[in-house]
Amino acid sequence: MLVLLGFGMVAVFMALILTKRLSPVVALILVPVTFAVIAGAGLDVGDAVKEQIGGFATTAALLFFAIIYFGLMIDVGLFDPLIKGILKLCGDDPVRVVIGTALLAGVVSLDGDGSTTFIITVSAMLPIYLRMGLSPVTLTVAANLANGVFNILPWGGPTIRAATALDVSPTELFNPMVPSMVAGFAMVLVLSVLMGLGERRRLAKKGISLTQVREQELAGVGAFVTGGPGGGRRPVERPTGGAGDGGHTPDDTPDEPVIAGLDPNRASLRPKLLWFNASLTVALLVLLGMDVVPLFFVFMLFAALALVVNFPSPAEQAERIKEHSSSIVAVVAMVFAAAVLVAVLSATGMDTAMASWIVDVVPESWGPYFATITAVLSMPLTFFLTNDAFYFGVLPILSEAAANYGITPLEMARASIIGQPVHMTSPLVPAMLLLISLAKVDLADHHKKVIWRAALCSLSMLAVALLVGVVPFHA
Repeated sequence: MLVLLGFGMVAVFMALILTKRLSPVVALILVPVTFAVIAGAGLDVGDAVKEQIGGFATTAALLFFAIIYFGLMIDVGLFDPLIKGILKLCGDDPVRVVIGTALLAGVVSLDGDGSTTFIITVSAMLPIYLRMGLSPVTLTVAANLANGVFNILPWGGPTIRAATALDVSPTELFNPMVPSMVAGFAMVLVLSVLMGLGERRRLAKKGISLTQVREQELAGVGAFVTGGPGGGRRPVERPTGGAGDGGHTPDDTPDEPVIAGLDPNRASLRPKLLWFNASLTVALLVLLGMDVVPLFFVFMLFAALALVVNFPSPAEQAERIKEHSSSIVAVVAMVFAAAVLVAVLSATGMDTAMASWIVDVVPESWGPYFATITAVLSMPLTFFLTNDAFYFGVLPILSEAAANYGITPLEMARASIIGQPVHMTSPLVPAMLLLISLAKVDLADHHKKVIWRAALCSLSMLAVALLVGVVPFHA
């Protein structure tokens, strides 16, 4: 019964999200609670949700002040020189821009922190996408895929969890997986090229080019809508709206191509404080990398410093926070709503029931292929479960079953991290919620394009792991 309810809950949740019948926040609350009532969980669910929200509170605080800080840095023009440099390097070619996005996300992902990766990537690249008329969904997909592949680094969470759960060496687990990681990132680059070609065709079809953007800027206007019956142009505001609230992208208005960008003469620019803001940001990133102070407190402190120096007036400070409030509310609400789904899965026992059922239904004749099966299962299971639930609750069960066929815990641990590109697209991952919120992309739009591509990255990693023998195809 719990197995049916668990899979039913996941199916209903995904269907409502992808068809946009409910917003992600509403679906994350109502769907799990409904199934918890059916499962007879009663008032225990409330206590479980309370416990999960307590655990999610620091993550929500981190995302809250991270959005404020990097939103301020965009407002004051810190990234404008970087944007101009990237545009000069990429020219007016969408393919190069998308590849650049994947490369930037991949390099920053080497620090092992998804939130930092997405903050830096979106801050640097989103204005370029808006300026060129590229879809921000393409940005979020490229960044999400790159970070997912590098999420198996030994100083990242999944590899350490797998090593701890099965009592194996993280180094022995990871080092043989380097060829797989390289293959996964190669697939990211291939997919980035294809997405860039798709954007190039879309813009060509709509008659948009970067030359138009530059002509408009020379005319003294930051952003225009071009086209229409008279072929004229009119000023437009930068699209607003947070993740999950129907934020607009160029794809939303097929009849009127949008060429949007940051106004080079916006009132919030602080050119005289460029070096201060740059130094402050470098110091913030260093502290994040050292991990000696809680990350949420680092962002709280640096956001306060950035506000008081760049905008001394309390009225200006309030206006800046208000400017980014839609993104803040959207992502923090989704983090706390995700706590309901996690709480219901654990409080009702659905997560362990689903895992045990999967192990039980594997035919005995498939036993020698348990490592490969685990690698494949790690994709959907880490999407629907937290990493803690999968690695500490499910993986030991799978490893115990595989041991009967001579498959070692080390081989099972390697197989278990194959699904990380798919895991990083899960709505249970706070960093992914931050990504779509910063880029003002709808979760459903992101999922439609990223999940199957993430699966291709995982399958590429699996193929190489099987080829070099670090994950046995057959015991």
